[in-house]
Amino acid sequence: MNNLHFTNIRARNSRGGVCIKIIQGIFMLFFFAGLAMLVIGYLTYGRFIEKILGPDDRDTPAVSKYDGVDFVTLPHWKNMLIQLLNIAGVGPVIGVILGIKFGEMVFLIIPIGNILAGATHDMLSGMMSMRHGGVNLPVLIRQNLGSAYYKFFSIFAVFLLLLVVAVFINVPANLIDKTFPQYSIFWVSVGAIFIYYVLATLFPVDKIIGKIYPFFGLMLLVGTIAVFVSICMALPDNPTLLSESEKFAEMKWSSANGHPVIPLLFVTIACGIISGFHATQSPIVARTMRSEREAHSTFYGMMVLEGLIAMIWAAAGLAVYNLVPEYFQKPPTDVLIYVTQHFLGSWMGVVTVFAVVILAITSGDTAMRSMRLSLAEIFGIDQKSVYKRVLTTLPLMLCTVGLLAWSQISAESFNNLWNYFAWGNQVLAASTLLAAAVWLFRLSKNGLVALLPGMFMAFIVLTYILWISPEHGGPVGFGLDINTAYAVGGMLTLALSAWVARRSKTACSENALGAGPESAVEESED
Repeated sequence: MNNLHFTNIRARNSRGGVCIKIIQGIFMLFFFAGLAMLVIGYLTYGRFIEKILGPDDRDTPAVSKYDGVDFVTLPHWKNMLIQLLNIAGVGPVIGVILGIKFGEMVFLIIPIGNILAGATHDMLSGMMSMRHGGVNLPVLIRQNLGSAYYKFFSIFAVFLLLLVVAVFINVPANLIDKTFPQYSIFWVSVGAIFIYYVLATLFPVDKIIGKIYPFFGLMLLVGTIAVFVSICMALPDNPTLLSESEKFAEMKWSSANGHPVIPLLFVTIACGIISGFHATQSPIVARTMRSEREAHSTFYGMMVLEGLIAMIWAAAGLAVYNLVPEYFQKPPTDVLIYVTQHFLGSWMGVVTVFAVVILAITSGDTAMRSMRLSLAEIFGIDQKSVYKRVLTTLPLMLCTVGLLAWSQISAESFNNLWNYFAWGNQVLAASTLLAAAVWLFRLSKNGLVALLPGMFMAFIVLTYILWISPEHGGPVGFGLDINTAYAVGGMLTLALSAWVARRSKTACSENALGAGPESAVEESED
């Protein structure tokens, strides 16, 4: 009897073990399925978006407004790498190392969000800028959402870019400092990065950015590919590496432990899914492109490539949390350094850490450049003169120094800085998509490709602000119950969408009366 009893137990355990292995295999397939979805999405949905926009052979701003400083023609391959490094930042590495704490669902959410929202957002913002002389995002907002919204948005956009610059100095300086713990070089690194930012902001785009970005881009790609190959080589010996271990399942973020997937996931993972910061960067490349026909690969394609990078680093983060569960509670920079040392070894690991450092630096410098250009447009300051460029940049430098000093007071200060950057980033994304929807509807094109993801991101931002509070582990917000936040956020999103629809309908009526799509773009105040 006892023998039969233990035989039944072993049989059940055996069947249970088989089931667990099957489930773990499915989870691992999520990762590779997500990579395939990104590639297929670029070739299909990306072409669909391109067809809606209809790029043609008209003169681009780089040709029609050439000034030798910001309007300069660059080769297609350079523009692609510049766009990649402009938009990437630390989001597709640091953000996804945090975001994978939500579990294997991230391997599917990244590609779906990237294709339908993020890459579409980048393509639309880049093409809008090109079609309107290479103007920056605040001007596009004024043209499509009105002057009242523009006044709020301009201040908000400059504030967000200040946060971006501060974060993208702090994070790489900390990575350098932790990579060489035998030295204390944080502030030395801060000084070196800050000086580079100022130079890259003041010099013509082809003198620094156009020359060094291609080399930096290759470093980033080599480091990321090395991580991917190392993970793939480790899978045969440890096939559960990209699955949720029992310990990980106990720790992973969920609504039950105060981490609701909506909205928190879409604020934590910005750059891999969608990032409003990209819309501030696309006009930089829109001013250096020789042909509109390069837009699909430059804008849509580089966001898809960023999604691939995010998938690889998310996989690396999950692998570390499975191998060393205690790293789940450590800062993402520590996880990043462990990834490079464990999978790549000391030499290649250092190279990859510097590739991530470059990722941050090459977004921070163009963020400061974008601030200079936006302020110049707002106040009508010509930027051909070096003196005027310095004058425009000086207050930005002082504000950045103040934010850096505040972020180093405590870990809480930096966490708040990152939180404000994260949700502010998605305010820009929602605003850009809603402006693009108005623009497309005005041209009698399919504006739903922008309106639907724009509504979703507006819901994410509104819900987050209504829910978040220090009690919920974040900065100051309204602190509502999550279900109440969903209800109020949903109603506000519907009201915002109705307002966008009204603006689009009014403009379309003007077009029908003979105003024409281009003249109807300039709207009076609401």
